Amino acid sequence: MSQLSRVKISALGTYVPPRLLTNADLEKMVDTNNQWILERTGIRERHIVDKGVATSDLAVEAAKKALAQRGLVPSDIDALIVATVTPDMMFPCTACLVQNKLGASSVWGFDMNAACSSFVYALQVGTQFVSTGAHKKVMVVGADVMSSIIDYTDRATCVIFGDGAGAVVLEQSEDDSLGIIDFLHEVDGSGGTSLYMPGGGSLHPSTHETVDKRMHYVHQDGQAVFKFAVRKMSEICERLLQRNGVKGSEVKVFIPHQANKRIITATAERLGFHLDGVIINIDRFGNTTSATIPLAMNTAREEGKLQKGDLVLLASVGAGFTVGATLLRWAF
Repeated sequence: MSQLSRVKISALGTYVPPRLLTNADLEKMVDTNNQWILERTGIRERHIVDKGVATSDLAVEAAKKALAQRGLVPSDIDALIVATVTPDMMFPCTACLVQNKLGASSVWGFDMNAACSSFVYALQVGTQFVSTGAHKKVMVVGADVMSSIIDYTDRATCVIFGDGAGAVVLEQSEDDSLGIIDFLHEVDGSGGTSLYMPGGGSLHPSTHETVDKRMHYVHQDGQAVFKFAVRKMSEICERLLQRNGVKGSEVKVFIPHQANKRIITATAERLGFHLDGVIINIDRFGNTTSATIPLAMNTAREEGKLQKGDLVLLASVGAGFTVGATLLRWAF
């Protein structure tokens, strides 16, 4: 990928709401049990917002932490991209709400929805703004309140998702050896009905009927999603590594979307990655959709597994289907 300048992630901030929803809690809500959830997903607990807390609220908290880490103020940011499938409302976009709550008077921005690939897609859009010189500093936030669109009578989906947010700042890299190297993205719309929320859009506007039919919740064909995710996540990673002449053994840290522990380990095995370098935190957070990769980045840093200069591979598969992978060298 040719760029006018190398772009780096210069700051990272994350936030999850304090309230926990454990497997023991879910046992009281639906026909499930801790062992069943662990074996199929690898999840023990997930963070859930209190009533009245929106995606913009989580996004703002993560953004504040990223700014503080870099020693920046909101007015230092030129553009804001919010990756989310759970906007506060249909419009205005959540980026407008985050801008206002942050007090970032000089920023412009927009939302991006590529389901669970939203963060890696937004990361590349932000990278292009910085690499061309159009902007000096771009903030990308991945945030979702999945609990707002989950049917807690459906044991197939309610055990999977949690709420959270993560934010990064993108800037030009002074060292051309550090920063974002390359990416690959693709979509396959034939999988559109394997994971989707049918109600609330222009096709099925909100009515008593759509509510009665529970069309405003996540619907998933778990087997179809699992098969596609394992195959496509490994395929796109292999293509990206080959295109850049990188062997799997050279990747120090693999940070995948946290959808399911079995998907992550199957992908890592196919790629020949050592599990010590594979970041898995789904047991503590569940699938937070747009927030999983920044949350996993933070876990890698907390565990001392992510150091300056490390070769890092990000990967995701989301509803749509959407697929994405990013190769980079960590810059701080």
